[in-house]
Amino acid sequence: MAVIGGQGFVFGRGNQQLSPEVIRAIGRENIMIVATPNKLATLRGKPLRVDTGDHGLDEELKGYYKLHTGYGRRTIYRVA
Repeated sequence: MAVIGGQGFVFGRGNQQLSPEVIRAIGRENIMIVATPNKLATLRGKPLRVDTGDHGLDEELKGYYKLHTGYGRRTIYRVA
């Protein structure tokens, strides 16, 4: 998934929706987040966010992820 908007949503709020059931089936360990360094800079250190419409799933998705920020480049970033 790519980070969308100035608020940094990974799921929900303007990002193409996947149902909570599909996200659970994919599994947290199989979610790949892509964000350019410029996109992360616009967040000014604020965490990424999720709004799947399922509070329990939103809680399950919180934590730290390896983000792909460019060819062969990764960083660790928090989803809250």
